[in-house]
Amino acid sequence: MTADAIIAGREKKFAGLELKTLTEAGIFTGYASLFDEVDLGKDRVERGAFLKSLARRGAAGVRMLFQHDPAEPIGAWKVIREDGRGLYVEGALSDGVARSREVHQLMKAHALDGLSIGFQTVRAKSDPKTGIRRILEADLWEISVVTFPMLPGARIGEVKEVRSSSSDRRILAAIRQAAKSMT
Repeated sequence: MTADAIIAGREKKFAGLELKTLTEAGIFTGYASLFDEVDLGKDRVERGAFLKSLARRGAAGVRMLFQHDPAEPIGAWKVIREDGRGLYVEGALSDGVARSREVHQLMKAHALDGLSIGFQTVRAKSDPKTGIRRILEADLWEISVVTFPMLPGARIGEVKEVRSSSSDRRILAAIRQAAKSMT
């Protein structure tokens, strides 16, 4: 499948997601659609582009998939929100799903390090001189773990080991605090 797919006459685009931290329990955080960055498809997502979609769907309404395959759900998004840097996410891989366990091991080994969002464009403006399309409003429907993201710099930052659920909560709180200080 290419980055640009025409499905039932509707355009679908995929853009990279930067994954910052992954715990032993499969909980990770990152940024999708980093604002002011142009992807390989010459798209740039603008601040506020996902606000209506997130208000309507919430994190629970956005699927976590493997390689944009709707037959391969691998976990759930716990938090998705726009901040000053981009689209911030917190997700958890499902331990009871074989593909999720494989993805988790590959992420920890830095062998699988790309993430990508799938959306339908609602409103956009193109610059005829540069060919860059500014996405003004998008309907976010899934975020995938992928081999090759549209945003080349969207890669896993670090992998952390966690021993217990109380450790998970402490580390996730530290991750959230660090993410806030980055904005």
